[in-house]
Formats: sequence, structure tokens, C-alpha cells
Amino acid sequence: MSEPSDSSAVRFDPEEHISLCETLDRVLNKGVVIAGEVVISVADVDLIYLSLQLVLTSVETANRLRFEACPAAATRSEICP
Repeated sequence: MSEPSDSSAVRFDPEEHISLCETLDRVLNKGVVIAGEVVISVADVDLIYLSLQLVLTSVETANRLRFEACPAAATRSEICP
């Protein structure tokens, strides 16, 4: 089986111990998206449907990614689609 060619791929070593501070630093520098769905139903009748999306990143990383996606936003106060 070949190794992923992506340089940002994370490789886990069971013998390596990563501190909470290092983990938080990696999450804030790269960003994490957590998505989920919750359905509350009674007697097979869906009463409430929630679609949840959580983005966790630093402000600096969010701005950098926004400017990469829409360069016009870096120079003007435009809203990009």
C-alpha cells in the first residue's frame, strides 16, 4: 500500500506522545470542520432535524484561507460568493 503523497497528511505513531498544547496548536494552524446531524423523532415521526457544522481555527488562518479563496477581499471590503 502506498503512502499518501500529500505533505500535510498526518502520520500517527503509537509510541509518540503529543501534548495538548501541540494538538491545539496544530488544530488552530490547520483548522478543523466538524459536521453532524441530529434527528429527534417520536413513533417514527421526525419532529426536529438539526444540521450542525462547527469550524475551529484561528482568526489568522481563517483570514488567510478567505484571502486565498477570494483575492479581491484582501484589497477591498467585498463579500465573495
